[in-house]
Amino acid sequence: MNGIFAVEKPSGVSSSNVVLQLQSIFNGSGVFAKDLAEEKQKVHEQLTAGTKWSASKIANRVQRKKIKVGHGGTLDPLASGVLIIGIGTGTKQLSYYLGECTKTYETRAVLGQSTTTGDSEGEVVTQTEVGDVTLERLKKAAAKFVGKIKQTPPVYSALKVDGKPLYEYARKGIPVPKALKPRDVKVLSFVVHDDFGPHEKYGALSCCDAGESMGKAIFNNPTLNDHDLFYSEEFMNNPDVSDDEKITKIHPKLLDPSVPIAANPPVFHATATVGSGTYIRSLVSDLGRAVGSSAFMAELIRSKQADWELGKNVFSLKDFTDRDEKVWGPVLKTVFDTGSSVDLAEEFKNAEERVGREKKGEEKEEEKKEEEKKEEEKKEEKEERGRRRETQKG
Repeated sequence: MNGIFAVEKPSGVSSSNVVLQLQSIFNGSGVFAKDLAEEKQKVHEQLTAGTKWSASKIANRVQRKKIKVGHGGTLDPLASGVLIIGIGTGTKQLSYYLGECTKTYETRAVLGQSTTTGDSEGEVVTQTEVGDVTLERLKKAAAKFVGKIKQTPPVYSALKVDGKPLYEYARKGIPVPKALKPRDVKVLSFVVHDDFGPHEKYGALSCCDAGESMGKAIFNNPTLNDHDLFYSEEFMNNPDVSDDEKITKIHPKLLDPSVPIAANPPVFHATATVGSGTYIRSLVSDLGRAVGSSAFMAELIRSKQADWELGKNVFSLKDFTDRDEKVWGPVLKTVFDTGSSVDLAEEFKNAEERVGREKKGEEKEEEKKEEEKKEEEKKEEKEERGRRRETQKG
């Protein structure tokens, strides 16, 4: 089987680990046994005809052949949500998801601190006041980013400069050889929700971790606070917006980093639909600066990518680890055949019922065979008694 489907990546694991886990499941399943056997046969024929390898070396290479699995866009380990998966020739379709489709993210961000990474995984770089930040100001500021904007990638990202990911420069304190140029990205919508305030799960980060500070390690490289703030072209070109609203040179009032801030700072909850290449960490940081403070991302969920959406047509890893392959196998094939229009809950319900009926049918068949066996034993026993009587008469 070949095709595209979506799985929900849990927080705390990398996208590549999810791919490896799925690949391991598929390699060991009967669902892909025929496909894997065919691929191994192809490899065997190619190596036999095209190399002078020994039979044992060819056999070892063939044995290592696995189902081809790839993903359509990395999610940070901290993030969860939609991860597009390609199987076999379906991996050729992943380029669309990597570069062209829109994505929707749900995020929660803590106000009053900025970090080296732009999220809760980093160390605190600055602390700022949050007293003047209101829900109304956040909503109004978020609207300034909707449209075509320029965005500077975070220094802790996988974006490569001279063949090396940016995070490698940052971790080693090596200056990036080229200035990070803002990139053109598109924000289709950016909405701050009403549940604004302290959050039971997310709070302020400690500024006094033991050992060498990561903040010192990136001293030679700029953080998200050091880049220019950009509003959308549409907002900046709107004649109905006052010049005061268009000011981007905003300097939040810094607090002494050695003085602990409130343990429960305000947290804002937002949803953004964006084009390819947009960093939600940067968007969160920019929104914090736009309201005269700072912010770091505490939670990120990719709720939708193209037409694949959580709660509608996205598998969970447990669908493959906890369900019988007689259930998930046919459902996966349906997804490959019909695409994102599938209703997974309905498909799994139908598959479970079908497997249940088949199991009952098998049980009835076993019961029938057992009854027939008992009848046969009774018949043989009766015949044996008859033979004994005949023997006694003789």
